[in-house]
Amino acid sequence: MNKKEARVRRSRKTRARIAEQRATRLVVSRSNSHIYAQIIAPTGDKVLAAASTAEADVRKDMKNGGNKAAAAVIGKLIADKAKALGIESVAFDRSGFRYHGRVQALADAARENGLKF
Repeated sequence: MNKKEARVRRSRKTRARIAEQRATRLVVSRSNSHIYAQIIAPTGDKVLAAASTAEADVRKDMKNGGNKAAAAVIGKLIADKAKALGIESVAFDRSGFRYHGRVQALADAARENGLKF
């Protein structure tokens, strides 16, 4: 099993548990140069809000989209968008990534800005 297969296996278990709960998900995905966050409806078929370092208005304010500072900005942005939609509580879906570094920075920033998970 390679690194990607192991991550996908971990993410399947988490998503199955969240699907049973019928909870709104905060999904985090990352690449070497960007980090992405989406809020997905409990049915799993609709993206309610999204934020990423690949967006033009976010990119103009930061030098690098692949660091913890950029992840914190995206965490704040996705929390603000969720509050605007009336979403206060979500299930955190880290897509099999370790809760460390950029993923943790995004989660901490989202919590500090009023999102509960």
